[in-house]
Amino acid sequence: IRCDAFGYAAPGWPEKAAEFAFRDAAVSHVKNGIYGEMLFAAMIAAALVTSDLNEAIDAALAEIPAKSRLREAMLETRRFCEAADWRDAWEQINAAYGHYHPVHTINNAALVLMGLLYGFREADPAQQYETAIGLAVHGGWDTDCNGATAGSVMGALLGAQQVPTKWTAVLKDRLDSIVVGLTDNRISDLARRTAEVARKVTGEG
Repeated sequence: IRCDAFGYAAPGWPEKAAEFAFRDAAVSHVKNGIYGEMLFAAMIAAALVTSDLNEAIDAALAEIPAKSRLREAMLETRRFCEAADWRDAWEQINAAYGHYHPVHTINNAALVLMGLLYGFREADPAQQYETAIGLAVHGGWDTDCNGATAGSVMGALLGAQQVPTKWTAVLKDRLDSIVVGLTDNRISDLARRTAEVARKVTGEG
């Protein structure tokens, strides 16, 4: 759930996004918990410069250890998602990874990937976005985090103009937080500040 900003800060540079994510995740996680944040930060960074979801996934997988349980699970989930019906993929994910704690990285990353892969099959960008989030949440386990991550990746892939306004209008450009001094924020201002950071990271600012 902490991966997003690192991907946004390094558009087109999944290696740097993964590096940022590693530094953050290592404060509180180990092994696959760290790799999960690296994976999705890198995926977002790659998605910002491609329209091909599988290209972004491949770039992200290259940033985590080849023999990690997470990478193996992502490759297996990709195979599960070759099924025509997402329910069949979900059954296989549940059978393979349902023994993990409900907020473990591996099982939830599998659900996010499932949502993304089936969402990407939709012809309409709005439906791609909504299906990705909907299936990631509908799969269960850590639903709020899964929906957020799926939406973040798909939003990066499609671009802000393709995100249906019904998802954004209700927010009224506001984000409240409990960070001291930053309790009342405008989403547009946070986006602008993030873009400024990205320009500095990539050497364009």
